[in-house]
Amino acid sequence: MGIVQNALRGAAASLVLGALSPALAADAPVNLRFSMWVPPAHALTLATKVWADDVAKQSGGALSVTVYPSEQLGKAFDHYDMARDGIVDIAYVNPGYQPGRFPVIAIGEIPFTFGDAAKGTQALDTWYRAYAAKEMKDTHFCLAFVHDPGSLHTKRKITTPADLKGLKVRPAQGTIGQLVKQLGGTNVQASAPEAREVLDRGVADAITFPWGSLFIFGIDKVVKHHIDVALYTTVFTFNVNTDKYNSLSPAQRAALDSHCTTEWAVKLAAAWGEFEAAGREKARNDPSHHFYKLTSEEMAAWKDAVKPLQANWTSAAQKAGVDPAEARKALDDDIAKFGAAP
Repeated sequence: MGIVQNALRGAAASLVLGALSPALAADAPVNLRFSMWVPPAHALTLATKVWADDVAKQSGGALSVTVYPSEQLGKAFDHYDMARDGIVDIAYVNPGYQPGRFPVIAIGEIPFTFGDAAKGTQALDTWYRAYAAKEMKDTHFCLAFVHDPGSLHTKRKITTPADLKGLKVRPAQGTIGQLVKQLGGTNVQASAPEAREVLDRGVADAITFPWGSLFIFGIDKVVKHHIDVALYTTVFTFNVNTDKYNSLSPAQRAALDSHCTTEWAVKLAAAWGEFEAAGREKARNDPSHHFYKLTSEEMAAWKDAVKPLQANWTSAAQKAGVDPAEARKALDDDIAKFGAAP
């Protein structure tokens, strides 16, 4: 809990809603059900509970948020639709679990885009707010973030893109799935909570995953070989059911809106990022795990291998009615502004 507290310290002071208190006090209290699919001990669950507690505090009790981790209310793949349909009030969503459905935000899934969780999130969330209302129009968008860069974890040594040929890989999201297919591998679709099982049963040989989460999902027990590189990030969003959001009083909406900001996205990502970075060091210090530094030639091969993913994204963004050149430049500008590049 210390990591989360440090990362979110001062949040209440930075988001003062004192002026809203009289109005909020007159509103009937509302509880929002927030569904997550990571376990209770995961750093993101802990950080989200801090977020939820601050919503309640700043609203003067007119709003409360109950966090349900571990797929208690539904499967990971279904979380966007759960928010859309009102099965839950707020959902933690991996847009990449439904490849092609959210083509604009998928740019954040392309390998070697972001260098760390906090700065990457600052760039992504700032940029995506211009597109979220259209792309996620059947929910109320709250915020977007990325985890600290993850890598490829396998049952045997892998160092080059060519090594993926014939390999069964559980991809973190749709863009990595495109890469696996392009390189001659086979994608094994499984959510994070299901990942260990497919690896343990031999259905998959490899997985792309962030470092600390390897341990909390038990994946460290079944994959022991790791490319020592910041390969990719996955994008995530918090989405609110539109009818529930609209049913709140103006003061309650303002209280929730004050927690649906880039600043809060960064706080959440920073807490999670520290957890993932600590997991990398834990694996490095475990003699049963094997790390492989890439040579300059191997790194160049990986960067060449991911180039078609940009072309794929350009085509998908165009079909979604977005000017890809304009959107790409806007993201690059925010990456440069916040120092978010790898």
